[in-house]
Amino acid sequence: SMSLYVFHRGLIMLCWMGCCCCVVLPDSPGSQPGRPASTKEAGERSLTLLPTRSTLASLVLPKSTACFLEDVLAAMREALEDDGQLTPGGATLFGMCAASGSLAVLMDLAKDAKRKLGGTVELLHPTEVFLVEEEDDREAVILDFHIPQSPLLQHKFVLLLALESPFSGGDSDQITFTSQSLLPNTQVVCMSDGTQYVLLTGQASMEHQRWMLSIDSKSPNMKKRMKELLTDGNTRRSNVTPVLLFSLEEDIRFVPLSGLSQPISFLCELRRFLSDSLPHKSPHVPPLRRESLQAPPPISLDLSSSESVLAELINSSAPTVFSFTGSTYHVHRGELAMPPGLLDELRHGLEQNLLQIREVLRDKDNGQRSIKRLQRLWELCAFPKVDPASGESQYCAFLLLKAMKTVGREMLPQLRATRAEPRPTAREATCRLRSLTVSLERFVVGPNTANINNCHGRCAFPLEKTVNHAVLLNAHIESGNVHERSPCCVPFAYESLEVVDLNEHGTLFFTHPDMVAKECGCR
Repeated sequence: SMSLYVFHRGLIMLCWMGCCCCVVLPDSPGSQPGRPASTKEAGERSLTLLPTRSTLASLVLPKSTACFLEDVLAAMREALEDDGQLTPGGATLFGMCAASGSLAVLMDLAKDAKRKLGGTVELLHPTEVFLVEEEDDREAVILDFHIPQSPLLQHKFVLLLALESPFSGGDSDQITFTSQSLLPNTQVVCMSDGTQYVLLTGQASMEHQRWMLSIDSKSPNMKKRMKELLTDGNTRRSNVTPVLLFSLEEDIRFVPLSGLSQPISFLCELRRFLSDSLPHKSPHVPPLRRESLQAPPPISLDLSSSESVLAELINSSAPTVFSFTGSTYHVHRGELAMPPGLLDELRHGLEQNLLQIREVLRDKDNGQRSIKRLQRLWELCAFPKVDPASGESQYCAFLLLKAMKTVGREMLPQLRATRAEPRPTAREATCRLRSLTVSLERFVVGPNTANINNCHGRCAFPLEKTVNHAVLLNAHIESGNVHERSPCCVPFAYESLEVVDLNEHGTLFFTHPDMVAKECGCR
């Protein structure tokens, strides 16, 4: 097992496979009595006392997205049934054993996470993370947290270890975490395929600036896997994000440390809803970059947006995709200013599409989860039925309407196809519209592909949709002039593709004309 013990009064204990050694750290000049040394100071001093072949390397943690905490809270909400019972998938996701003591903690956090704006759960990232390697391949990890001294803290600390992706590989075994900073000091996690989060309950104290954690498993293979996750071989890039979760007393005057607010809660939930409800295909073609497409200058969605532009976008039936530029985008506070008449149109569109999407989702696998996310989006919008809506509510409601139209457009044809009778073979051979899916760039979240359609089939005259040139050309060829080009089955009409681009500068609305084929004919 691998252990690290850091004490405030200049003592480090490193343990490996049952053997421990102590290192006494001298006080540095100018250090303040009672102030814990920073991890950097401790690391630099310990380096001079460790064997000469020891190394102190900084670990690079995964970049945390703006939705990191919101995604964790969503996973907690969905890990529990409506009656508070842990779902089988939730037990696996959080590595819960049959008699896990973390279940009560998960239930408390999930209950808090079900509140409208994510409750009062906050997080802290470690300020510094180091890996200590010695000449005999012993290793240790140093984590340093700067816990704020706030009277609003409820002294409920939970150490969360979040894997970049769910655990996989077929291994399944228990892992024991031991630390004086934990309560109880020893806690067991059941790692298996699908586990992505580990919850360890901490002591009710703000003094633990450094967490002293020992990790052990009876399975040598599991030990190796955990070491790979923590250090990723020689790359020094960890695949685990450690954070401290804690609760704050509710106080509207307090600004959350993580900056969570209604807009970010809504946008993160919107991202999950789109990812969960829309098909994510992977065509074997390079992704299409929007820069290669023709489009007029984008429209900024903000208080300056004109009534005519917003009305056109609200009533548009064109397909829409949502792009969250970059994995660490900075969420902004979007606002719109619509007149009462346009707000009524928006309200009517929301209610109409909400009923339709709920009906469609009921026939879908995991549809209930999407319905719950849709309901939460509706609550986060806070869009009133009668009273005037705030600028932020209008902004969120507009995005929700476009998202519901996108989901409906993608799912309704699938639903009709499953209920429809097989098409006649003769009709399939005739020129008609067919689905064609292309891959979009990786930043596009919902959907990550676009169905641009295409035309396929033979041009058998007489046809309903054609032009005089094609009629005359066909007659000319049938007269024996076989060297001329035959009429081709091609698109006759197109519609635009709309892209909502949410980035650090604001929300931009792109309209790419003539993007999706609507009708086919022979030319």
